[in-house]
Amino acid sequence: MSHILGNSIEISRIVFDEETIRKRVIELGQMITKDFYGQEVVLIGVLKGSLYFFSDLSRSIDLPLKLDTIGFGSIPDTTSRTGVVRITKDIDVDITGKSVIIVEDVIRTGLTTAYLISNIESKKPASISLCSMLLNPDRLLMTIPVKYYGFEITDQWLIGYGMDLDEVGRNLPYIAETSRKQ
Repeated sequence: MSHILGNSIEISRIVFDEETIRKRVIELGQMITKDFYGQEVVLIGVLKGSLYFFSDLSRSIDLPLKLDTIGFGSIPDTTSRTGVVRITKDIDVDITGKSVIIVEDVIRTGLTTAYLISNIESKKPASISLCSMLLNPDRLLMTIPVKYYGFEITDQWLIGYGMDLDEVGRNLPYIAETSRKQ
């Protein structure tokens, strides 16, 4: 399969189709429902990549939830080495004493995730859990406690289901491997 998006992005293969994603998101929602029964839960989606996963996951959790989002921007010559980012949109919900679940699209090195956890910890939640659609355990540079994740991946350049390449491809209902057309 080969499909061109825009002028420069080629989809070489679908890694996770729409039905596979849907089933896994429902499973994750059921696990979270069981684990957090009776708790005050705040789901925090990391923008923009987790948008579709965050939305689908929240509807798969059978608990009263508060929803919020947080946005980041990279800092040139810093983010890739340290994970330190600038917050472009902070959370608005008071999470003091609440169970927080951070929802990410993909965790690769864990550097930015560690920075995010530190930021959220400063707001004094009762607990912090991580839920990522994708996890690349081979690239993790530190121990990150990812309790919930959809699928493990390797070093693939993926788009779809919220993930993009130069802001293209987020709206695809599947997750696909890409390469830039030369």
